[in-house]
Parts: sequence; C-alpha cells; structure tokens
Amino acid sequence: MATMRAVRFHEYGGPEVLRYEEVPRPQPRAGEILVRVHAAAVNPIDWKIAAGAYRLPLPHVAGRDFSGVVVGIGEGVADFTLGDEVFGKHDGADAELVVVRPDEIAEKPPGLDHARAAALPTAGLTAWQALFELDGTPTLDVQPGQSVLIHGAAGGVGTFAVQLAKWRGARVIATARAVHEAYLRSMGADVVVDYTQARFEDVARDVDGVLDTIGGATQLRSYDVIRRGGALVSLVGLASGSEQRAAERGVRATGIVSKTSRRVLEELARRVEDGALDVEISARFPLGQAREAFARSREGHTQGKIILDAS
Repeated sequence: MATMRAVRFHEYGGPEVLRYEEVPRPQPRAGEILVRVHAAAVNPIDWKIAAGAYRLPLPHVAGRDFSGVVVGIGEGVADFTLGDEVFGKHDGADAELVVVRPDEIAEKPPGLDHARAAALPTAGLTAWQALFELDGTPTLDVQPGQSVLIHGAAGGVGTFAVQLAKWRGARVIATARAVHEAYLRSMGADVVVDYTQARFEDVARDVDGVLDTIGGATQLRSYDVIRRGGALVSLVGLASGSEQRAAERGVRATGIVSKTSRRVLEELARRVEDGALDVEISARFPLGQAREAFARSREGHTQGKIILDAS
C-alpha cells in the first residue's frame, strides 16, 4: 500500500487541530528501520508541539514514543531483524508506521506489552538522565543512602523517577496531591507531601538532590532544603534568580533536556525485567481518537501514562 493512517496537524492549536488521515507510507533508507507501531504514548511535549511550542514544517505527524514490530530494514542495518519487537522514541510516532534509526530503539522485553513499552521512552529517559547522568556527565548523581526530593511525583516522569531513585537505594520524598499518596508509596516513596495542604520545606531537610518538574517559585523554594554541596536538576529550565540562589546555598543547579539513548532504553528495559520499574497506564484510546487523548493529557494530574493503540 502507498499510504497509511496517521495523526497530523496542518496548523497549530489545541487538540482540535489533530486529523486522523491518510498520509504517504514511509520507506526506510540506508541505515534506517521501518517499525509497525502497535502503541504510542502521549506526553505533554506532544500537545505543546501541536500548540506551536516549536515551529516545525507543516503538516506534521504528532507523537514521539512508540512500541511495535520491525517490518522493514534499510541497507547497512545489522542490529535488528524483521519481526523484532522494539520500543523507542522518534518524531512522528502517532502513525501506523514510523521510520527510525537503530540508536533510537531497543529490544522490547518479552514480558512487557506494547502499551507499557510505549510509555517508557520519553518519561523514562528523562527520569534516568535527571537522576543519574546525561551523556556521561553526572546530573543529580543519586547514590545509595542519599535523599532526593521529587516534585510532581505522580506524573509520567515523576513516577519513574520515584522508582529509579528507590532502586538506586535513595530515600525518596515526593510532592503530589493526596489522592496519589497510596500509589506513590507503592512505587517506593518514603514520604509523600500533599502540596495543597503542606509546605515541603516543613518536611524535607538537607536533601542531597531535588528533581524539579514545576519551576518558578517551587524551584526557588527548593534551594532552602538542599544541603550545601547538593544539586538541583530542573526539567523546565532555571527560573529567574535560580542561579543566584544556588550560589548562595552552595548548590549545583542544572536545567536539562533529555536525549534519546539506546543504552538508557536498554537500562530501562532491564529495570522492568528485574521488577524495579513498573509502568502505570491511566487511559487508552484508539489512534483515531488522538484528540481525546491529547485533551486528557492537557487536563493534567493524570496518574501514569496515556496510550494510543495503533494496532
């Protein structure tokens, strides 16, 4: 067939700009792999891109995270074979087919279904690289016996960060709404602070690191609970005055943007296989209902990931 179905937007805006339509079927070139998508995940960055956060050539196929089966291999690819089940991250994943590079995917663990595998890449990569290292450079560099404060712990990145920090042997303090407390404790959080009822500064003291997913005033207040020599890593950039506060407190502050890494994807797969990492699905929609899925994600306060079923 010369075409496939995909979710595209021809203009920037809310979920209403998404169209489920026929588009040209992609073909792998040398060094590329064609994957039939079985499931794709919805991340906040997806609807932000559709809203115009980044100016891309239009029309544009939405989505980034996927899991599926290798159905085509370009010349020169030796790492994968036809029929391999893989998961990964590549622009334009909300489609029946996506063309990727070998370094953007990893083998899917046999015990992990496609929906949960699709939920891993963006959030998992971000959590890992914020907590441990990014391209070999330490970030929070969480070590056994340390303490870490994770803001927005019930979100996609937060739930993975709680589990990975606990797997590393850290004491985990999480901020979230009270409705998420039982879930976060089951994921490994030692303390859960309901930020609508209490100030985290009254609970956290001299922590080794803070993972900031909120920014603004929350980020600036966080410096008061980090020990001298500790670190703060933000996923939303450093707020105005943040570097000054970090210097005053003797804290290392960094804003990061996660990167696709086959090595880290393989690490995440191993953590799933050894039981250290679980994947929570909050809602599932058919690929043709991407508008509804994006709208759900924009509402916020979801527990776990939203999935589009493409098969």
